[in-house]
Amino acid sequence: MQLLSPLRFACGATAPNRLVFGPHETNLGRRRGLSERHTAYYRRRAAGGAGVIVTETASVHAEDHPYERAPLAADCAGGWAEVADTCHAEGALVLAGLGHTGQQGSSAYSQAPLWAPSRVPDAVSREVPMEMDADEIAEIVTAFATAARIAVRAGVDGVEVNAGQSSLLRQFLSGLTNRRGDGYGGEGRSRFAREVLGAVRAAVGEGAVLGLRLSCDELAPWAGITPEAAVPLAAELADAGALDYVAVVRGSIHSAGATRPDGHTPPGFNNGLTRLVRGGLAEPVAVCAQGSIVDPAMAEELVAEGTAQLVEMTRAQIADAELGAKLAAGVAERVRPCVLCNQTCQVRDPRNPIVSCIGDPRSGHETEDDPDPGALAGAGGPAAGHPVEVLVIGGGPAGLETARVAAAAGHRVRVVERRERTGGMLRVAAAGAGRERLALLADWLEAECERLGVTVETGYRASASDIDARLATGGSVVVCTGSVAGGREFRVGTGVSVHDAAEVLELSGQEGRIRLPDGPVAVHDPVGGPVAVSVAESLAAAGREVTLITPDHVAGTQLARTGDLAPAATRLAGAGVAVLKRSRLRAAAAGAVEVEHAFTGERREVAAGVLIDCGFRLPCEGLWRGARLGLSRAGDTVAPRTVHEAVLEGRRAALAIEEVYQ
Repeated sequence: MQLLSPLRFACGATAPNRLVFGPHETNLGRRRGLSERHTAYYRRRAAGGAGVIVTETASVHAEDHPYERAPLAADCAGGWAEVADTCHAEGALVLAGLGHTGQQGSSAYSQAPLWAPSRVPDAVSREVPMEMDADEIAEIVTAFATAARIAVRAGVDGVEVNAGQSSLLRQFLSGLTNRRGDGYGGEGRSRFAREVLGAVRAAVGEGAVLGLRLSCDELAPWAGITPEAAVPLAAELADAGALDYVAVVRGSIHSAGATRPDGHTPPGFNNGLTRLVRGGLAEPVAVCAQGSIVDPAMAEELVAEGTAQLVEMTRAQIADAELGAKLAAGVAERVRPCVLCNQTCQVRDPRNPIVSCIGDPRSGHETEDDPDPGALAGAGGPAAGHPVEVLVIGGGPAGLETARVAAAAGHRVRVVERRERTGGMLRVAAAGAGRERLALLADWLEAECERLGVTVETGYRASASDIDARLATGGSVVVCTGSVAGGREFRVGTGVSVHDAAEVLELSGQEGRIRLPDGPVAVHDPVGGPVAVSVAESLAAAGREVTLITPDHVAGTQLARTGDLAPAATRLAGAGVAVLKRSRLRAAAAGAVEVEHAFTGERREVAAGVLIDCGFRLPCEGLWRGARLGLSRAGDTVAPRTVHEAVLEGRRAALAIEEVYQ
């Protein structure tokens, strides 16, 4: 594969391959420094075949503190040194991400005003920043150079300067945020970026890699950077800093989710933009492609056709740290897929969660969780010293992950599933609009279980006698029976067709299995997650008149965590879905549902002959008989949550089997 071929940069440094693990928020830091958790996180990707590791972007100035655990370059020397040492031992190049978030930062930590080119309120925080004067501009230019010098002295191979989505450099480059009348505005908008890049190149020297992450489309053509303008801009900045590469990204203050969208946006959305920029850059400046590139075949095509010399597959390597190693070993089919859900890998939110992945919960937790016994030879956990017969009841994500990990450890595993196919709620959720890629994880779990020799029986309804029989022979049983629809807190009269969301999604693709009556549809969403939004979108796309009822101020409030909140509101409006906010469902009867305003108590009726309930679910615990030797449970059987918890608990249940018999 050309993706795995070496790349020699203009500065003379050589990357072992073209696979890039790009900069992203992790919340792995200790105060404002890189921690041992960062080191383990990056080392695992380097050992798994990444050719270039770009560390989490560090602020170059102390008053830039965009999120609580945001690294600060002045505090990162020790962390950069450890990351460089461990990743160099695995053969990867290491670059330090450097940036300043300007007006897109936060004043909550620094208790100081935000710095920006002009007094333009930020689109998200609505805070008015301080307009930088000439001395402050010079201070930041010096700060970039100082940070770069610290990084290369720590042992990294170079730096990547951020002029992408959340960056002060982009704010200076854009007419959206730069309204200055001096030499840094108007025709001189690129001056600040040129000065920064020139200073950084002087600081790192000619032999270090210097990359630039550049927003080449702000998706705001009335004043922002456009693709046409980005081509000469990229060339100008490449000359100013003697750049080794340009990473092509998109997004602005008005499109926060555009750089890293979820599955509603197709993979490779930036490929055309990358080709355009590639055509305007002279050799030997390389181009790095970015934009939901999660398919190795797409990455290979971009390199083979000359569109890019480097390909950033960050989320794909969060999902499978061994992506490069599996490609090199010729087992591409074993690469765990990234489903582009953003559920646990996007962590810049008030909860400060640790970066992870719904398919690989060990991601981000390398220093706490045991290695996966299913990893490539030499990289996995130990085999079971006491192999046993394992019965897994339920073939959803929790059950399949239990079976996969247990079989990889050497246990003999049998899975029984009452449905005709495994996958459980993963396949149900994948039937919703924009969530189709979730099924890829179910497919991968199925395939891995087959490869490992797991016996899978579908259409089998397990009973207590199955549990007793397995335990009586010294085996182990893991109950992963999932969840059922919860109780309804509204009255249901006659003449109305009421359905559970999972029922509708599960059967929507099976012709003749379910047929919703004609007429308007009400979608009840007391959860605020993606399910109701996807159901409403699917029904509207089928031509139905849909009203989404939510007690919240916005539809799908939990989507803020994945970056899909604003895009979802746009899609719902475009599909003609009526959103009834701050409303609680009280009753459903023939031709209408009754809702109550959450604050005033005022009641009204909404026309609907069909009601889809997207409410909370409860454990299916009919076979659970309490914890005892050899018997455990995982996933929704414990408490209905997300796929992440199901996979995590399935893995833990499998790893705990050995402990029971030690």
